[in-house]
Amino acid sequence: MSGIGPTAAPVLPIRGRLRPLGLTEVRATGGFWAERQSINAAATLPHIAHWLEREGWLRNFDLAAHGDLARDRRGREFSDSEVYKFLEAAAWEIGRNGDPDLEALFRAVVRRVAAAQHPDGYLNTRFGRPGQQPRWSDLEWGHELYCVGHLLQAAVARVRTRPDADDGLLDVARRAADQVCDTFGPDGLDGLCGHPEIETALVEFARATGDDRYLAQAALFVDRRGHGRLADVEFGREYFQDELPVRQATVLRGHAVRANYLAAGAVDVAVELKETSLLDAVRTQWENTVARRTYLTGGQGSRHQDEAFGGDWVLPPDRAYSETCGGVGSVMLAWRLLLADGDPRYADLIERTLFNVVSTSPSADGRSFFYTNTLHRREVGSLPDADRPSLRAAASLRAPWFEVSCCPTNVARTLASLTAYVATVDDEGLQLHQYLPGTVTHRRADGRALSVTVTTDYPYDGRIRVRIDTDDDRPWSLSVRVPGWADRGATLTVGGDTRPVGPGAVTERRIWRRGDELLLTLPMAPRFTYPDDRIDAVRGCVAVERGPLVFALESVDVPGVGSVDELRVDLGRPPRLVDGRVVVCCRRVRARDHDWPYRADGAGSAPPAGDRSDEVVPVTPDGVTPVTGPGFDEVALVEYHAWANRGPSTMRVWLPTVAG
Repeated sequence: MSGIGPTAAPVLPIRGRLRPLGLTEVRATGGFWAERQSINAAATLPHIAHWLEREGWLRNFDLAAHGDLARDRRGREFSDSEVYKFLEAAAWEIGRNGDPDLEALFRAVVRRVAAAQHPDGYLNTRFGRPGQQPRWSDLEWGHELYCVGHLLQAAVARVRTRPDADDGLLDVARRAADQVCDTFGPDGLDGLCGHPEIETALVEFARATGDDRYLAQAALFVDRRGHGRLADVEFGREYFQDELPVRQATVLRGHAVRANYLAAGAVDVAVELKETSLLDAVRTQWENTVARRTYLTGGQGSRHQDEAFGGDWVLPPDRAYSETCGGVGSVMLAWRLLLADGDPRYADLIERTLFNVVSTSPSADGRSFFYTNTLHRREVGSLPDADRPSLRAAASLRAPWFEVSCCPTNVARTLASLTAYVATVDDEGLQLHQYLPGTVTHRRADGRALSVTVTTDYPYDGRIRVRIDTDDDRPWSLSVRVPGWADRGATLTVGGDTRPVGPGAVTERRIWRRGDELLLTLPMAPRFTYPDDRIDAVRGCVAVERGPLVFALESVDVPGVGSVDELRVDLGRPPRLVDGRVVVCCRRVRARDHDWPYRADGAGSAPPAGDRSDEVVPVTPDGVTPVTGPGFDEVALVEYHAWANRGPSTMRVWLPTVAG
C-alpha cells in the first residue's frame, strides 16, 4: 500500500473507478454549504468544546492520568469517542482554514488524551483501571473498539491535513491500533465490537500509514461478523449485524448507524483486497435498502426501540427515527460505493441525505441539534432546557446537547470535511458530483494542471455554470451529474449548443481552453412526489419537493389552524413558487369526534354543530370544507431542513390530499 498522500480527504482508496479530491483541491466560496461550513467553524465547534468540558468528558482523560477515574468519571461508556470526533472535525477545519486558535485547542486536547494512554497502548477511560470493569469485558455494549476507531479517524484527518504535525496524535493512535491488533489478531481474542466502526477506521489508518497489518485486522473483524460471536440481546443479534455474515446479507438491517458503518468498512476491505464477492454483497444491500427502507429525506431507521431499520416498506413518518448519525453513516457508505463503481445513483442519495438529514440536524445558529429527524410532528414541541443535556431522541425541538451526544460531533466532522465529497478524477478527467459555488484544482499524474470555477445558487437555482480556468492541448473529459429527480427538462449547453440530458452522468470530452464554459440547467419547478403504495403509512398522501430539497407544512405558516393535520392538499393545483416560497393549495378538514373511530358506510365526517357561531358551514360530500380567510387558500411550505427554527410547531412532510 502507498504511504501518506497529498490529498486531504476522509477516504483515499488505492484503487477504484474514481479518485477523490480533497479540501485543498475543492474550495467552497459561497452559497448553502459555505454558509454551513462557516457556522460549523464559528459556532458548532466551540459549542462542542464547551459541552465536552462542561460535562466532564474531556476531564475523564485528566482523571485517568492522575488515578482518580473510577470514582469521578462522567458520561456514557462511549463518551471518549465524542472527544475523538471533535478532534477529527477540528483537524479537517484546521486543514480548511488554518485557524491558529483551533490549532492551539487541538494540541491541548491531544496532550490530555495522550496522558491517559496505558504503556501498552490501550486507551479508554471507562475500562481497564482499578475499580473499573476489565478491558474487553463487554464487547456487546462497551464500545471500546468503537472508541479506538474514532481515535484512528481523528489521526487520519490530522495526518492528511498537517502531515508534519508534531502534536503526537499519530503516535497515540498507532500504539492504540497496535494494541488492538495484538489483542484481536489471528492468535488473540476471537471477538468483535458490538458497534461497528473500527473496521473502516483500521482500513483508512492502513491507507494513511502504509501498514497492511491494520488492513488485515479490519478484514478479520468483517469476516467474524455474523457468526453469533456477540451475546444475544432483546433486539436479537440482528441489532449488531451478527446474525448473518456480511457476504450473505441482502439488505441493511438492525441498528441503522451500526449497519451503515459496517457496510462502509466492508467496502473498504473489499476494495483494498479486491474481494469482488464482498463488494457485490454490499452493493446489493445498498440497492435494496434504498429501494425499500429509506425515507424521502434520505433518512434511515424507522424503529425507536432499537434505533433500527424496520422491515421493507415500514416507513411511518410520525415514528421516523432517522437518526442524524444514520444519515452520516449513509453518506459514508454511498461515497465509498461511488468511488468504487462510479455510479451517480450513489451521489444522488448523498445529495438527498446531506440536504435533508445532515443539514436539518443543526439549528440556524449551529448550537442545537436534532438527534432524530421525524417527518411528522403531531403536537407542538417544547423547548429543551438549555442548561441540561437532553435524553437522546426525547427533545421535541433541537437540543444543545444530549446524554448520548454522537450527532453534534458527527455533523461537525461531516461539515468540516464536506468539500472532500464534491469532486473526483480518473484517467480521463474530472467529475462533479455535488454542486456548490467554488473552485476545483488538480494536478494530474503527468503534471498537467486542471482547474475549473463553478458558479451556482444551487439548490435554489438549477443553473450550474462550470468555467475552465486552464489551457490544455489534449482532450479531457468533464462529467456532471443530472440528479434522478431531474428526469424531464434538464439541458446541457457547451459551445453555444444546447441539448436535453437525462439522469445520470453526462460527460463532455474535448480540448478545453481557458474561458470555455459548460452550463447544466436543471428543472426547478416545485413538484408533487407520490409514495409507493406498499408504504402503508403514507398511502393517499403526497410530498412536495423542489430540486433536491424536501418541503414540509409547518403550523407557524398557518396561523389560526390548530394543527397541520387539519389541512388537505388539492391535487388539482400543482405547487408553485411565489415570492421565493413554495406554496400549495390546501383545504381544511373540520371533522367531528366520535365515540368509535370507524364507520361502516365510508362517509366523511361532518363538522361539529355550532363551532363557527351561527354561521352555516357548507360541507361537501367528502366532508371537506374549503379553507377561508387570508393566506389559507395557498399555504407556504418550509424547507424541511429549516423547520423548527421559528419556535415550537407542528409539522408534516407527507400531506393528505383531496380531489381537485
